[in-house]
Amino acid sequence: MNLPKASVLFAGSPEAPELSKAEVSRRFDELMAAMSNTPTRRVDAAEVAETLGKGLGFDFTDRPSTPFDVLTKALDAPDMAKAMSPDALASVTNALEALKAETPDLVKDLTTSSPIGTGLVAYDLEAPAKMLVPRPTPLRNRLPRTKGIGLAHQFKVISGFTGSATGGVANIHPGIVDTTQTNFAPSGASNALYYARGPKMSYAGYDKTVAYSQFSVSDAVSWSAQYAGQGYQDIRALSRTSLLYSSMLLEERMLLLGRGTSARNFLGALAAPTGLALTARTAAGSETPITGVSTNIYVKVTADAGDFGQSVLTAAVNVAPSTQVVDVTCNLPAGATGMRVYVSTGSSDPGDAARYYAGRTGYNTFTIQGALPTSGTAASSVTADTSAYTAGYDGILPICTGADSGYNNRLNAALSTSNPGVEWQNAFSAMYDNVKADPDRTLLNGADRKQLSDALKTSSSSNYRMTITQDQVSGVALGDIVNTIYNEVTGKAVSVEVHPWLPQGNIPILSDSLPLPDSEVSNVWEVRNVQDMLGVEWPVNQFAFESSSYWFGALICYAPAWNGALTGVKKV
Repeated sequence: MNLPKASVLFAGSPEAPELSKAEVSRRFDELMAAMSNTPTRRVDAAEVAETLGKGLGFDFTDRPSTPFDVLTKALDAPDMAKAMSPDALASVTNALEALKAETPDLVKDLTTSSPIGTGLVAYDLEAPAKMLVPRPTPLRNRLPRTKGIGLAHQFKVISGFTGSATGGVANIHPGIVDTTQTNFAPSGASNALYYARGPKMSYAGYDKTVAYSQFSVSDAVSWSAQYAGQGYQDIRALSRTSLLYSSMLLEERMLLLGRGTSARNFLGALAAPTGLALTARTAAGSETPITGVSTNIYVKVTADAGDFGQSVLTAAVNVAPSTQVVDVTCNLPAGATGMRVYVSTGSSDPGDAARYYAGRTGYNTFTIQGALPTSGTAASSVTADTSAYTAGYDGILPICTGADSGYNNRLNAALSTSNPGVEWQNAFSAMYDNVKADPDRTLLNGADRKQLSDALKTSSSSNYRMTITQDQVSGVALGDIVNTIYNEVTGKAVSVEVHPWLPQGNIPILSDSLPLPDSEVSNVWEVRNVQDMLGVEWPVNQFAFESSSYWFGALICYAPAWNGALTGVKKV
């Protein structure tokens, strides 16, 4: 059977007059719209079985979408109207309307923030936790680690003999004639003993004892943390890994900055700075005048020892600034990595409990500006020296700035821009004159490395030229880095390296080996351990998994005079 034409299909009956094309199109659009608006509803298998089992049809009326709609529909149900009196039903309806205004969540749809603020949503938690902890240990990675025994490492040093001009031994003239006679009698002999031979040479030397120290770091993981973390991360494994890295990082800082006590033949505690003075002046450039001043400001400072502590406090000095900044200046003791500054304000000194840490500087001047600190670390917490520790040894920077160092120059200024690198050349020259040292590398803080590199670009001389060339793709390479300083005395290339934990303003100059083929010194610096680093898992005797690291040793420098330091470098 042939289907009727569209003009007949949308007409009233087969005998009705044929419709126009416009009318057929209009009726077709109405049909499509009606089909699109057909009520739909998603039902599950249980509802289908229940509805058809009762012989009922499906209800395609709008379903309630909010708690308020559900309650309203329930009140409109015939069974509810029969069960409640008209007054009771009206009372409930009125109460519901009032609650609707007080509790907006009643009229909200189910959204990502309703009915629970955090939403009825899945939590996309990625496992495991990200370990964003810097952990470079360049000194520990580089320095040789040798085996020690006992409680201390001892060695003997011949520091000079006649002709070396070292160790305090004077030179003598070796010329003789046939009649030359030299007294060879033992010291203290009552009779002279003369021989016809050249003068006797002399020696200088000393004993060195470096005491070993024990070190340890510990961690604990509670049972609840371990078991609750199952399925996300192994907390015990994280603890072990973190403990290892923590121990290595702390040893790295000890190798660089540690100070032992004088009672154990180390350099000992830093003295407090001297000559503390305050100068109020007009703010310059990008400086900000001090705010929050009540008549006077009172300042105390300590000598900074780096990561592990500081000296005792100085006495307080004061000044009464107006809308100004205040320069704090002092004389820093040898070995200090800078100074820490504590500030308070008042018509009279409020005491150390109200004097707060304002910052540190790597040289002898600190500028107080902006808002004065009113919280943080108080000077009252500095109750004793923390610059040196009984269970500790002297690190690289203290040795390079100590009494046995080959060169130590506190600049109290920025690096030269008129003659970039001159500070190192002066050090190379002095160290060569003293012991014929020929250093291998120098360590810098990142800011000081940048300052040295920038010195080439801002040099007032025309001895340096930077050429920027365009590559074949696009753009230019911008910037310049100083990675080597040539020793103008010996011609040796001295490596320039950034150490991540070196305090700004301090620049060690190091020799890894000696330019003496028979010195009996294989390594100028080495870590000597009775027991190198190990891990300990303690027996479980409570609701926790506990572990520790342990090592027992010291840093040894066999030739401190072949090393030196530049300190007091102003940050720019």
